[in-house]
Amino acid sequence: MAGTALNQIADDIARNARIARRKPEDVTLIAISKTREAGEIEPLLQEGHRVFGENRVQEAQGKWPELKARYPDVKLHLVGQLQSNKAEDAVALFDAIHSLDRSSLVKALAKAFEKAGRTVPCFVQVNIGDEDQKGGCAIADLPALLNEAREAGIPVEGLMCVPPADVEAAPYFALLAKLAAENGLSGLSMGMSGDFETAIMLGATHVRVGTALFGARD
Repeated sequence: MAGTALNQIADDIARNARIARRKPEDVTLIAISKTREAGEIEPLLQEGHRVFGENRVQEAQGKWPELKARYPDVKLHLVGQLQSNKAEDAVALFDAIHSLDRSSLVKALAKAFEKAGRTVPCFVQVNIGDEDQKGGCAIADLPALLNEAREAGIPVEGLMCVPPADVEAAPYFALLAKLAAENGLSGLSMGMSGDFETAIMLGATHVRVGTALFGARD
């Protein structure tokens, strides 16, 4: 099932990119494999897909080292909230972090980068809908956080958001694109299974798709 779904989503990405007069290869599909067992992930790896996303450091540590040993070209993205005390573990395992959202995490990541002798590209998560229950930097605080991250030597690749549920996502994607442009950033991590086509039309460079690839969770 996953292989067929992968082909369909790749076609959808390519079609929407062309409609938006963009190159399909400029949109990275992150297959969100959180809560999925290695046996569910393997078919996508066998199909040739190599970019995956996880929400939790500890869960990823339990299944990805073995998979990465067999598929060493896998790129693993952390798309969920990151606790500062897990920064070192995240830097050791992940190839990109999409949830940089506060000053304390800037400091923790900078220290982890120095200790590990490697840096990991980061996206600053913006609380685009100003929702109390969601992580992310407030829009008003974004310039200061970006400045702090850059001064700390953190490679900021772009911005990330999760729009409010059950409303039209397009205005939030457009706002994130505007904020990125204003701050000299080209990366836009936005769009999930239900709205990735809209996100691509509005400039997404990374779309985070789980359910549409793996099916609904039991």
